[in-house]
Amino acid sequence: MFKSKSKRHMAGAAALAVVTMAVGAWSWFPGHGPGHGHGREVDLQLLAINDFHGNIEASDGLTYEVDGEEVSAGGAEYLATYLEEAREGEKYSTTVAAGDLIGASPFLSAAFGDEPTIESLNAMGVEVSSVGNHEFDKGIDDLYRHIEGEGDYEGAAFPFLGANVVDEETGEPVIEPYWIKKFRGGVKVGFIGMTLEGTGDIVAKSGIEGIEFLDEVETANKYAKELQRKGVNSIVVLLHEGGYPVEEDTGHDCESLDGSGVGMSGPIVDIAETMSSKVDMIVTGHTHQEYVCSVPDPAGQPRMVTSASSYGRVFTEIEATYDRRTRDIVRSSVTGSNTVVERDVEADQVQSDLIAGYQDEVEEVAGRKVGYIAEDITRGATRAEEFPLGSLIADAQLDRTADPDIGGAQIAFMNPGGVRADLLYDEGEPGVVTYAELYSVQPFNNYLVTMDLTGEQILTLLQQQLPSEDRGTTLFLQVSEGFTYTWDTSLEGADQIVADSLMLNGEPIAADQSYRVTVNSFLADGGDSFYVLAEGENRLFGEVDLVAFEAWFGENSTPDNPVEAPETGRVNLI
Repeated sequence: MFKSKSKRHMAGAAALAVVTMAVGAWSWFPGHGPGHGHGREVDLQLLAINDFHGNIEASDGLTYEVDGEEVSAGGAEYLATYLEEAREGEKYSTTVAAGDLIGASPFLSAAFGDEPTIESLNAMGVEVSSVGNHEFDKGIDDLYRHIEGEGDYEGAAFPFLGANVVDEETGEPVIEPYWIKKFRGGVKVGFIGMTLEGTGDIVAKSGIEGIEFLDEVETANKYAKELQRKGVNSIVVLLHEGGYPVEEDTGHDCESLDGSGVGMSGPIVDIAETMSSKVDMIVTGHTHQEYVCSVPDPAGQPRMVTSASSYGRVFTEIEATYDRRTRDIVRSSVTGSNTVVERDVEADQVQSDLIAGYQDEVEEVAGRKVGYIAEDITRGATRAEEFPLGSLIADAQLDRTADPDIGGAQIAFMNPGGVRADLLYDEGEPGVVTYAELYSVQPFNNYLVTMDLTGEQILTLLQQQLPSEDRGTTLFLQVSEGFTYTWDTSLEGADQIVADSLMLNGEPIAADQSYRVTVNSFLADGGDSFYVLAEGENRLFGEVDLVAFEAWFGENSTPDNPVEAPETGRVNLI
């Protein structure tokens, strides 16, 4: 079922690591194979990306492993070239995306409200995208700004789709649910776009008041029927939810570019296995993984499920035959491959000019010195561990809200997913932290919120770090200096957080005593399934987290007294 191939997109380029999968294990029917039908069939091409996150610049930090070696990868200038080369000779081609195109973006895009990214994607030829959770980072109104434009900003030239993003009173979508690509000769392909059902738990609730996110399968099935009533039988779902390649054989026939994945786990498995057979393929995202998989649909037929990693470092190419008589995709014809966007091709000039224009405007702000570090201060390898940069942010947030007049905080917690980059000593001028670097660490513009929590609620908060029905992974909250506890992995469930081990400055945390706790506004709303934080009382809103971090560096670092990486061990993990 699988075969490997090498592919050149430009003369002189190195061979690219590409995996191809043919979906379909049954016999060919007359007229349904490639080259048959005498004009009844046409060759479709879908090019797909996901989780771009505003990475328009070809930064040194963007790499991908190819043949066991880390190579520079990504950058809009090179992604655009790869896509254009892939489209050559294809009369029935469209370029699609599966959400998180904006949000959690590097400084160059974020400094201009992600307008550079939308302009880049317009020029790149993206024709449709689902929304992802990060499209809601600044609330629904900001998403509408990108959809409709504002002033001189024209917004997206392509539709954002959100079939399962609905008004909680009417149940009607607040964003277009689907889009129909109309090719020449009456060939039509319908695209249903959705974000994960759990989006409301991982974005700030203040920006999505009155909106709810519905079940992905029920929503897809509903609109697949509606598309078929309109005469559109070839249907693709763009879904911002995904899975993980695994080494064991799960019966899902997956393969990754590095050859590590043969099976699949994660939320997408159940979704793909139960979504209507009317859907011909599913393009996914959210997990930042790379895979091309075959997952049986409810009728037992293989159906392609793909994902193209993240940050524009990989793109997916799907090829399929469309039968004009049935007005549908011939499922047995579908093949898919992922390609690494190496920087061994000519940069797209339109993208280069766009990026250069914004770089000229942002240079003065980006280079402003905000502090000094003595060494690298880094994130963890995963979000399930304590790491120095998380501890430092928690310390800074505690310091900025400790004064009784501005919070009276005693403890601060930081979510690991909110730390988006490392602070590196040799980045730019050695030891100097610039505003752009600080922004890359905390790009979400959350407010600091200080609230009352009882000791019992703090214990519940720590227990909510563990996997649950709403979140299948462990998230390790980063804690401020002076707060400690024991996490015993030999125990079961919530008992892993040893209840009588919680200490503040050497004193036991009392279950019935109230404590002042600072978190960012995302967490304060119960984000990342830390629901107990939504119960916090006597809330006081403070500075934007980035403003607080910059001010802390200004007060606590000099060239002669740079900041050192905090030691880990505040959590006694056994």
